[in-house]
Amino acid sequence: MRPPIRRDVSVTRLSFKTAPQHTDWPGLRDMWREADQLELYSASWLFDHFYPIFSDPTGPCMEGWTLLSVLAGVTERIRLGIMVTGNPYRHPAVLANMAATVDVASEGRLGIGIGAGWNQMESDAYGIDLPSLKERFDRLEEACEVIDGLLTKETTSFAGRYYRLTEARCEPKPVQKPRPPIVIGGGGEKRTLRIAARWADQWNLAGGTPDVLRHKTDVLHRHCADVGRDPAAIEVSVQHRVVGEAAAVAEGALALKEAGAQHLVLTFAPPFDPGQLAPVAEAVAAAVR
Repeated sequence: MRPPIRRDVSVTRLSFKTAPQHTDWPGLRDMWREADQLELYSASWLFDHFYPIFSDPTGPCMEGWTLLSVLAGVTERIRLGIMVTGNPYRHPAVLANMAATVDVASEGRLGIGIGAGWNQMESDAYGIDLPSLKERFDRLEEACEVIDGLLTKETTSFAGRYYRLTEARCEPKPVQKPRPPIVIGGGGEKRTLRIAARWADQWNLAGGTPDVLRHKTDVLHRHCADVGRDPAAIEVSVQHRVVGEAAAVAEGALALKEAGAQHLVLTFAPPFDPGQLAPVAEAVAAAVR
């Protein structure tokens, strides 16, 4: 059993997410630079899509991992990651090397977000194979083992159904030990939450009511019991949209905390306004602490 990722479970963490769609580089850069100065935000997140989602798909959308590496260079304190990487888009050995590089370059600030993938539109447009639901989750489970091995062992051999490694190396290793935390995103009760029970240091729900969060957390904890993992080793996070006044955002955040959220990911919509960051964080922090 690998050693746990250490965290302070007594504090409800706040982070923020800026989907890099329908925006430009200066707007996104300024948002992250401002958040880097606000200690209430512990982490910052992008998404992993090539087309804008749930909006006009013909608009601009910057590639997540490339953008993350640049944002790592214009920030100093805040943790960062992709919430979450679509596993079908990259071989997990390639992703492990990307993650190790970003963790080294950011001096140990990376969280490795990963999920099974779902976007049929962009997959069809680019000719990327999006397998059946079952195969996507089988691949995700193998990918987590591949990534963990490459980031923690001198060499990794792996013979799965979909991925094969032979004394594979990944150097340099990440700054964080035993490796950067793995963040599993999704709410599927049969596969996603079971994979999270085994591999996640943080589980993220992309959004939902307090009742949904409470139910999904209960399912996650049952899977933890089945695989012999302490559920306290997995941080429960949920994305919470910033809509309306800060007081309303804080009220919703409190309800999610009371339902079991240990980490609130405040999601801002473009056009991004760095001036929103401080009042929203202050209102939410006052409500949940």
